[in-house]
Amino acid sequence: MLRGLDSEVNRELSLLLPVADAWQPNDYLPDLTQPDWIEAITAFREKSAGLADGLLVVLVGGMVTEEALPSYSMAIDSIASGGNRNGAPTAWAAWTRGWTAEENRHGDLLNAYLRLSGRVDMRAVEITTHHLINNGFDPALSADPYKGLIYTAFQERATRVSHMNVGKIAMQQGEGALARICQKIAGDETRHETFYTRIMDSVFKQDPENALIAFATMMKRVIVMPGRRMFDGHDPDLFDHFAATAQRLGVYTVRDYSQIIEHLVRRWDIAHFSVSGPAARAQNYLCRQAERYLNFAEEAEKSLERLPVGFSWIHNRKA
Repeated sequence: MLRGLDSEVNRELSLLLPVADAWQPNDYLPDLTQPDWIEAITAFREKSAGLADGLLVVLVGGMVTEEALPSYSMAIDSIASGGNRNGAPTAWAAWTRGWTAEENRHGDLLNAYLRLSGRVDMRAVEITTHHLINNGFDPALSADPYKGLIYTAFQERATRVSHMNVGKIAMQQGEGALARICQKIAGDETRHETFYTRIMDSVFKQDPENALIAFATMMKRVIVMPGRRMFDGHDPDLFDHFAATAQRLGVYTVRDYSQIIEHLVRRWDIAHFSVSGPAARAQNYLCRQAERYLNFAEEAEKSLERLPVGFSWIHNRKA
């Protein structure tokens, strides 16, 4: 059915920015070609010196996740039947290439920020990125394009929430430059989320029963975070420790997960479909999930391990 959505995909290509209008990482970093580059770097590092270790951990985890873009591009390719066939003149292929090009700037910018800050062990960070790409990415889509679209709509929103919250905390810690970086990245994620959400609008209109079942199946499995397989060569539970730090800081929490489910259920008007059988059961399940996770949120917050954990990214300091 997705092949029949080419006109909708083509219409939504306007969500991609023309290259000439797009921001680039260099716009938000010290310009090393200028005569005063030493002073610029010094001022840059003075600002980043105020960032707490916990925020650095979350920032590194987010950067590593963004840097594993090759894995996500392959997953996006699989959504449209037949794949991208790099260079193909189809709307789906144009979206995949444009999406990848925009996402590529995120990891580049965060990587450069962290490297110039001098606050983290970049070799440990690079090892983690190497492992994450090498370990692969399996969002449990079962080659189902509906699940792929639902996953990306959910994940783009989750990423936007995370970057926005990192930016807010950075501003509180006196680092306005990092806050602006996070806002720009979050702006891209908002446009990308809009694309996948709108394409799923069309899917729900044309094939509501199978779309409902796919959505419920994804929620039952829990949305797999793209950084799930990160590893630094030392900590086998690195992702869990990173995620717990993000939860404690309020960067990405169980409450956020609940709110994203609630948003998508409302956005796709799940409660108002007239369906029966498995689709109706899926509908009932979906309409209860946001509240279920919200009830679980307080318990999750109380159960978080409070003991600090060492991270190789910050020279084994504990956060």
